[in-house]
Amino acid sequence: MSLMGFALNALLQNERVSAAAPADDPFARPEMEPKSYDLKPKSPHFEPRAKAMISLWMQGGPSHLDLFDPKPELQKMDGKDFEGDIKYDNAAEASSKLMASPWKFHKHGGCGMEISELLPGLGEVVDDITLIRSMHTGVNNHGQSIQAMQNGRIVTGRPTVGSWLTYGLGCETENLPAYVALIDPGQLPVMGVENWTNGFLPSIYQGTVIRPQAPRILNLDPPQYLKGAAQTEALHYLEELNREHLARRAGYHDLEARIASYELAANMQLAAKEAVDFSTETQATLNMYGLENPETKEFGARCLIARRLIERGVRFAQIFTENQRWDHHGSIVSKLPTACKKVDVPSAALVKDLKQRGMLDSTIVHWGGEMGRLPVIENNSGPSRVGRDHNTYGFSMWVAGGGFRRGHVYGATDELGHKAVEDVVNHFDYHATLLHLFGLDAERFHYDSNNRSLSLLDNQGGRVITGLLA
Repeated sequence: MSLMGFALNALLQNERVSAAAPADDPFARPEMEPKSYDLKPKSPHFEPRAKAMISLWMQGGPSHLDLFDPKPELQKMDGKDFEGDIKYDNAAEASSKLMASPWKFHKHGGCGMEISELLPGLGEVVDDITLIRSMHTGVNNHGQSIQAMQNGRIVTGRPTVGSWLTYGLGCETENLPAYVALIDPGQLPVMGVENWTNGFLPSIYQGTVIRPQAPRILNLDPPQYLKGAAQTEALHYLEELNREHLARRAGYHDLEARIASYELAANMQLAAKEAVDFSTETQATLNMYGLENPETKEFGARCLIARRLIERGVRFAQIFTENQRWDHHGSIVSKLPTACKKVDVPSAALVKDLKQRGMLDSTIVHWGGEMGRLPVIENNSGPSRVGRDHNTYGFSMWVAGGGFRRGHVYGATDELGHKAVEDVVNHFDYHATLLHLFGLDAERFHYDSNNRSLSLLDNQGGRVITGLLA
């Protein structure tokens, strides 16, 4: 324990105290007093619509043209040359020939929303979602567009949306992490741990990884000789030493975070196991998430875990598909249906389940990635091998619950689906709207460090999009 304290002191010797904010506004400019950071529940600026969020992150760029955004004009011009300006990511395999979607679109629900035949599950819940067809980041690389959507800017080292929400609002449970990342068994997404980083915020706001197979969380069980009273006494003694150590080093936020992580780990030994245990779920619920189907079982299990975590007070959960699952530069005809089969039924089940439990009104569900695809052919080497290149100038995603409108389509791309042209939603507009639904005023919500005021929007001029709100 003494060695651990020495190592912490060495690692944190450059960490300086951050000043506290006035009592009437926890996010106002700081005063010259030490401030501590924790995950206790905090009051928002105004009455929130949303209290928690589950983000279904489709890394790689789902093709909006084949899933969400039917284009009759593209169908008519199939095989003809695209005559406008276009930006390719992969110029070596680029083509100017337009490619109509090979899949049919059908109207669903009372709202009549048009969705691809590849997403029959989503078709069952369209009356509970808002489909945004006018997303825009404008940076064609995966990494930069991921950072724009996840962290607010196209640069590294910035906190994710989940980190900002847990910083601003804390957590409703002391026995589980406030922010969790449910990773895919295939690969980590592009940018890896940057997808759940705390960035410049204190380490306590970093996402906690939940693994895709058992044990979902490592090292929950103490060794046999420490179980019971022995462990309890050891942890109490360790807490006393840690608190004495911290008292002489006020403002060392990484040290505070590590001490808090020890305390959380002890609480999680029972709570975390129960949260990922499906034995109390009905067979109907398991079937709804697709756990009986090998194609949907794995993703469905993570969606169900996310619901159980949110139900127990977790603030933010994000479920990832593996690296480039949706990056269909080639063979889109075979690969896109496979990607959809993995996630469609479980994603829809999550919306249904939250609704039937009375949780959807206060829980935001997000489904989308960092980009869409171009209307022209890439890799023009045969019908089975063609694909679509990146498109960050106009793409689709959907949101549900937490104050978003239901059964609604917002925005539009041009007649070929290339660029957002109507009610454009930039990533910073989306983030401003999220903060608003959580009761946070983007103008007042910031973190002060080294005489700089830092925020999720970071002076990009994001606006709350009232057309998305119920």
